[in-house]
Amino acid sequence: MQYRNPIIPGFHPDPSICRVGQDYYLVTSSFEYFPGVPVFRSRDLLNWKQIGHCLTRPSQLPLDHAPPSGGIYAPTIRQHAGRFYMVTTNVSHGGNFFVHTTNPAGEWSEPIRIDEDGIDPSLYFDDDAKVYFVSNNSKSHPGKPGAFQCEIDIATGKIIGPSHHLWTGSGGQYPEGPHVFKKDGWYYLLMAEGGTEFGHMVTIARSRNINGPYEPCPQNPILTHRSINTPLQSTGHSDLVQDADGKWWIVFLACRHVGYPKMHHIGRETCLAPVEWSDDGWPIVNGGKPVELEVQTDRTVPAQIPPVASRDDFDAPTLSFGWNVRRNPDPTAWSLSQRKGSLSLRCIPTTLNDIASPAFVGRRQEHLTCSAKTHLDFVPQAAADEAGLTVFMREDHRCDIAIGHRNGQLVAVLRRCVGSLTAEVAVYPIPVGPVVLQVRAEPEWYHLSVLPDGGAAIELGKVETRHLSTELAGGFTGVYFGLYATANGVASQGVGHFDWFDYFPVA
Repeated sequence: MQYRNPIIPGFHPDPSICRVGQDYYLVTSSFEYFPGVPVFRSRDLLNWKQIGHCLTRPSQLPLDHAPPSGGIYAPTIRQHAGRFYMVTTNVSHGGNFFVHTTNPAGEWSEPIRIDEDGIDPSLYFDDDAKVYFVSNNSKSHPGKPGAFQCEIDIATGKIIGPSHHLWTGSGGQYPEGPHVFKKDGWYYLLMAEGGTEFGHMVTIARSRNINGPYEPCPQNPILTHRSINTPLQSTGHSDLVQDADGKWWIVFLACRHVGYPKMHHIGRETCLAPVEWSDDGWPIVNGGKPVELEVQTDRTVPAQIPPVASRDDFDAPTLSFGWNVRRNPDPTAWSLSQRKGSLSLRCIPTTLNDIASPAFVGRRQEHLTCSAKTHLDFVPQAAADEAGLTVFMREDHRCDIAIGHRNGQLVAVLRRCVGSLTAEVAVYPIPVGPVVLQVRAEPEWYHLSVLPDGGAAIELGKVETRHLSTELAGGFTGVYFGLYATANGVASQGVGHFDWFDYFPVA
């Protein structure tokens, strides 16, 4: 049998997973995007459906002025005694906290803060009813690398007793992402090391005592693709789960790079591999072989549902789960009721260049080859008004198809932003009326076009995907296809009405 990676494509990094009965639940990082921490559910580990977000209110997720790749770092999801817990770090506002719920598809609690340092936290519920908080730093051990653990009161988040240093790691830089779990009388500590780049790896240690000392696995790292030429690179930051049949699996992040030098632009993605256990009690990932896009396994696995085209007609009273905004939303910037069946974005002064909350609604690019199209009805009310479709990595690494005025003429503009360099590389006059804006993505190129109402497609130009890559732009996120509007720093009554949005994936 075989299945294909990634199991959740596009910008879905730092996966954490738990099983409750026949259902699996998985969360990933969201950084400066809102709502935060998407929640997925599956019955078979391969076919996943997003059921909501853990952080849906500004009181849970303050993101004011969070820089690119600020906000929410790696979350962990666990279930205990009928209640789900998600613990994470807001590196821009407030540090470590957790939220909880009895229904992961519903609303989650207000944050419960934990007064401890570090990122990538985890919770462990032991057999004796004690609850432990694990992270990669501690106030009581400043500057010491590795995993740290302290007991907490799960009702209040208050720390009980001292913090214990568990393990420094195997020697790789940035030891992080610690998870503690128990099997056959051993406490296992799973870690990520090497940085979330080409040297990324997964390591593990164990102890008979929850506070250590922990002995490292002689085969560390148990997963890494460093220095090998495979389609999946930068494998690391993982979590383990046992399925309903008693078999073990690992979820982990990886990147699909294109071109040379190798670069990736759609983000770190969630992948899956089978795990066996050696006679001496250590996990073996994928039989000790690299994990490929197509994984061969002797386990019975279900058929994966292939990606399908989707359309959002914006007919629902709320945005579907796949949409995000930048930082905390400006409630005056967008509406689903101003024009029935449309997403209306107002030309507010905030621009896509600003570390703020623009009139922007975007969804992840999840496939290297795909296309995105939207129907825009827009009449600029001021000279600086514009609305359009953006291919967005961060404020200073993006390309826009903008509809606006130049010298009193309605035009379609292709704008490229690469760091401090911004240029309008095409300005094309178009007739007044609705337009269709389109991005056709290939692994190494974006082709950007405008279709005036009733007219043929006009390709404004193409842009290298490498200009929007993590290796060039920096950070930890991936490309979004975003709908936006702006008055470029002035007040305006202009509104862009987006009637629909299509996404056409190619596996």
